Amino acid sequence: MARILGVTLPDEKRIDYSLTLLYGIGWNNVYSLLTQTKIDPKRKVKDITEEEFRKITEVIEKSFKVEGDLREVINDSIKRLREIGSYRGIRHIRGLPVRGQRTKSNARTKRGKRKTVGALRKEAWAKLESGKTGADTPATDSKTVKK
Repeated sequence: MARILGVTLPDEKRIDYSLTLLYGIGWNNVYSLLTQTKIDPKRKVKDITEEEFRKITEVIEKSFKVEGDLREVINDSIKRLREIGSYRGIRHIRGLPVRGQRTKSNARTKRGKRKTVGALRKEAWAKLESGKTGADTPATDSKTVKK
């Protein structure tokens, strides 16, 4: 099992896929990194030598912000937006989508499970009211109530 920057790479996977497991490195970054180090992207992790891993690590540390450093930069940016009270910062505070997505019909991941809010019948409303106040007033029947 190979480790790069504290992340264990699976031996049976290709090196191009395995490097995307590092936070902050995507497919485009992987291919530019592998061309710089002159490593074939189709090779498996178990076939790569220690010398090649050292080259990969050097290029990553020199060219990219990854893992903890990147997470720290992102958290600092969000914290700054919250402190200055910008629109995006307020959206982060409230847990709503930040980048202009609609929230009427989507954004379930951010907003949570649906809570139905709607009209109640008179009987149900009376039960709720009596339960709230704690009074033992009998619920009125909708047929006997005069309008």
